[in-house]
Amino acid sequence: MAVFYVVRHAKAGSRSHWDQDDRLRPLSKKGIKQAEVLVSVLQAFPISAIFSSPYLRCVQTVEPLAQARELAVQETNALAEGSGLKGALGLMAGDALGHAVLCTHGDIVWELVEDLVKRRVLAATESGIEKGSTWIVDVEEGAVVRARFLPAA
Repeated sequence: MAVFYVVRHAKAGSRSHWDQDDRLRPLSKKGIKQAEVLVSVLQAFPISAIFSSPYLRCVQTVEPLAQARELAVQETNALAEGSGLKGALGLMAGDALGHAVLCTHGDIVWELVEDLVKRRVLAATESGIEKGSTWIVDVEEGAVVRARFLPAA
């Protein structure tokens, strides 16, 4: 069984106050703290790889974890904002990744939760998409069999 830790990026600066390319919008002070706390939140879990949307706020969210685990952050457009759930599910399709962190955006996490409800992995009352939160998703033979939510710190 493969386990994936789907992390919604931590709190970033305000989109409405950012006048540069949104891909370069960094974490806020609160987001930096959430990224640092993610190290302890995931401390008990084995992690074999860390994948991230190339957006700065996502990369910054998993950098402390990558440093603590001595792993590289592997950027992929499959997790980028607006790319849809298909890319994330593609990463989760193979058991070869084992225990990988996937850092992405709210739109993809929202689609993931909706998909898990549709597949009856989650009850319709279960949800969680807050910034800095994590879904632990168990995948067996390419199918999601269980998911549980870790709220943001």
